[in-house]
Amino acid sequence: MPSVPYWRLSLFYFFYFSLLGAWLPYWPLYLQAKSFSAQDIGYLAGIIMATKVFAPNIWGWIADRTGRRMPLIRFGALCSSLVFTAVFVSDSFLHLALMVAGFSFFWNAILAQFEVVTLQHLHETPERYGRVRLWGSIGFIVAVVGLGFVFDVMSITALPIVLLVIFLGIWVSSLFVSDKPQAIRKVHEQRSVMAVIKQPAVMAFLLCCFLQQLSHGPYYTFFSVFLSEHGYSNTSIGLLWSLGVVAEVVIFIVMHKLLLRLDLRLIMLASVLLSALRWLMIAYFSDYTAVIIIAQCLHAASFGTFHAFAVEMVRRHFYGGLEGQGMALYSGVSFGAGGALGAVLSGLLWDWSPTNTFVIAALVCFIAFFVGLRVRIDEPPLKTIC
Repeated sequence: MPSVPYWRLSLFYFFYFSLLGAWLPYWPLYLQAKSFSAQDIGYLAGIIMATKVFAPNIWGWIADRTGRRMPLIRFGALCSSLVFTAVFVSDSFLHLALMVAGFSFFWNAILAQFEVVTLQHLHETPERYGRVRLWGSIGFIVAVVGLGFVFDVMSITALPIVLLVIFLGIWVSSLFVSDKPQAIRKVHEQRSVMAVIKQPAVMAFLLCCFLQQLSHGPYYTFFSVFLSEHGYSNTSIGLLWSLGVVAEVVIFIVMHKLLLRLDLRLIMLASVLLSALRWLMIAYFSDYTAVIIIAQCLHAASFGTFHAFAVEMVRRHFYGGLEGQGMALYSGVSFGAGGALGAVLSGLLWDWSPTNTFVIAALVCFIAFFVGLRVRIDEPPLKTIC
């Protein structure tokens, strides 16, 4: 991809998902070390997801009208770093809740807009998206494996320092990427985002995305706690998290070929069913390391192929100046509303039964499968994509 700033785009993804690699597995363990209850952990995880409901949409609306996404991304990355420093002030639930809400308002808004910038740089080869996005997965792996070893020899209470360094890395990497000139010009085709959303196929697509992320609630919030309670060390937990992302990397490498050869709806339906299988394996076979390894490999489907499907759906339906709002809507409905509700519900259900919490997640995936049957795949006019 000689005309694409491959490494500059990839560096941003590397740092952004390094933060997730440090946050998702170890933040619940950090909170547990600070004596927070399962309900409190669920609420704090829900807050960071809830800001995805509205923050990306606000920023998407601004970015689509100005055409200048990178200045907004840089501003959001810097503000999220500054707000996060409040974690060093107090350990009270209210203080942490306000801190999480503050930094995530900025942090959650930037990824959706950077996805648009990436697709605009890729221009007529959008199927190559996975080749850039895989560096985010590599960043996740580096963080989750490295910190697993680190926190087996030192206290996990050092996590906030690591997170702040990565926050600053996100901001610095954003300075090296610019908006693609073609993306700034005005789009004359008048299209309403509500008119697109009201299409039955698009509504079914968004509902399916919501349910898919809802099912991930127990995994993203309590998987590390679940493994720890079953005798896994921090190193083992980090390796298992990284295994899931290795599978994600592999699927992103070949995803451009799958998108060209397989029916898009078939990719989505298979992803949802394999997600259900994954949650059932975790629920009933947590003491069998080999089974958990297989379940983690299914992350390639539960996130990897499903996310690639969703990005392609947004590209095909939200074109003609609606790219930013479309990506923000996908992020808000799935990772925002679905992720927040999944985190809160898993926190409420966890003390009742961790096993049944994952079983319920599998049932949600089965519902998503039947909703997905109503998703129709459209091809956009190629000249209006960028």
